[in-house]
Amino acid sequence: MAEAEPLPDGVPAAPAPASEAPSTAAIAESDAPGDKAGQLWAQRDAPVGGQAVLEGVMMRGVSTWAVAVRKPLPEQIEGEGLDPEEAAGGDIEVKSFPLTSVLKRHRALRLPIIRGVVALVESMAIGFKALGISANAQLPEEEEEISGGMWFGTVIVALLLAIGLFFVVPVGLTSLIKDQLGSSLLFWLVEGILRTTIFLGYIALLSRLRDLRRVFEYHGAEHKTISCYEADLPLTPQNAQRFSRLHPRCGTSFLLIVMIVAIFLFAPIGLPAWYWLVLSRILGVPLIAGISFEIIKFAGRNRRKRWVRVVMWPGLMLQKLTTREPDFDQLAVAIAAMDAVLAVETPGEHTPEELVGVEVVA
Repeated sequence: MAEAEPLPDGVPAAPAPASEAPSTAAIAESDAPGDKAGQLWAQRDAPVGGQAVLEGVMMRGVSTWAVAVRKPLPEQIEGEGLDPEEAAGGDIEVKSFPLTSVLKRHRALRLPIIRGVVALVESMAIGFKALGISANAQLPEEEEEISGGMWFGTVIVALLLAIGLFFVVPVGLTSLIKDQLGSSLLFWLVEGILRTTIFLGYIALLSRLRDLRRVFEYHGAEHKTISCYEADLPLTPQNAQRFSRLHPRCGTSFLLIVMIVAIFLFAPIGLPAWYWLVLSRILGVPLIAGISFEIIKFAGRNRRKRWVRVVMWPGLMLQKLTTREPDFDQLAVAIAAMDAVLAVETPGEHTPEELVGVEVVA
């Protein structure tokens, strides 16, 4: 196992106690381009996932999900409130909730592809609830909290915008030149390239928004903490900082897979009337998402295989736009969320029945 680099501010990496040290098979030195020398990569897949939120991190396991948020100091929320680029300096607030997936109750929903669609819907519901908790934590106590109805409306609008931008717009624009293209093969190719270009441009634009910088840092903290747990190292900011901020089960990689799967899934449809083209793109979204979910889960389970790493390389590189290196305070928040999950669950001792329906993306 590679030795850790000296950490910021002269803080040395905390070594694992001998009784808790992982086997060398559990950790490898990261070979992701751009990672710092000596950064580590967990070699096993664990049933945990998460999401960055405002000044915090949500983590979910088999039977529990938790969100940890660093609250702002009173002087930081005076006037117009906490600046998006400003680090909250208060205590860490942790809330945990029981988790029972509908996948556990209905065998038919656990079929391949279908389970991915269901898991994604559940993940979105938890994710938006966690965002609501984190947003309300940044408000002054006397200010009215953001209602659940408002967040539900936000979810619907976000879904409609995503489907419109990444599926309806590309096929609509390509349909304008359908006669000039003259073949279904060229139509399929142009639409696919246009869709992927719009997606990459969207991610690149998000990465340049200064207001999202801290969210991306918490995204990196989430990945590092999950990797630290997957490597069986004690969860400390010093240990977590040693890991790559990239993760094979990341939602960013998942979205890139969605764009690529869509190209091949729509190819056999040919060139029907424009309204059938648009309808097929909308109705095809769940199928594309389900197939993409199976691919991202397979990659997480088989991350040791070199050919899998090669195939997942574009998605890992895309994560460099949606993650940033976190500091120790942000890692402490991510670890607090993970600890809240692990306080309820028993790591490594889940029965096969408990693991039924566990489908999580990091």
